[in-house]
Amino acid sequence: MLTIIGCGNLNRNDDAVGVIIAQRLQQYLAQNQHPNVHVFDCGTAGIEVMFQARGSKRLIILDASCTDSEPGAIFKVPGKKLEAVPEPSYNLHNFRWDHALAAGRKIFKDDFPQDVTVYLIEAENLAFGLDLSLVVQHSADLVFGELITLISQNVMA
Repeated sequence: MLTIIGCGNLNRNDDAVGVIIAQRLQQYLAQNQHPNVHVFDCGTAGIEVMFQARGSKRLIILDASCTDSEPGAIFKVPGKKLEAVPEPSYNLHNFRWDHALAAGRKIFKDDFPQDVTVYLIEAENLAFGLDLSLVVQHSADLVFGELITLISQNVMA
């Protein structure tokens, strides 16, 4: 099973890019059934990422990044390079998807995907608002297209 999870905040312009791509993929899958592909919009809930990924063979996470790179830059990174052990806390708001990767692997062991890829799109505008910048929208379209191809290949495999 392939699981794709979009992360981000819909109220922070380009931070929403992962969620928007996931929502587009959900619309695509509603029209083009692929029973071995699941897509989730996990927003900013890292703990949900951990539970939705459980049982998958392959996991793809989509999110915005803020690294002072060129806005719209697309980074495709192995999840193992980004997972981070969470600091002890009583606040689940501090539990991000990178924590979910490390915790999920430790908690669920073989029932957690070993094949994890993270697509990050460099944000241009993270202010409050509801629209992607043009450069980030273009990158979102490119990633969406790549994922549609991947989904098609996954079904054939």
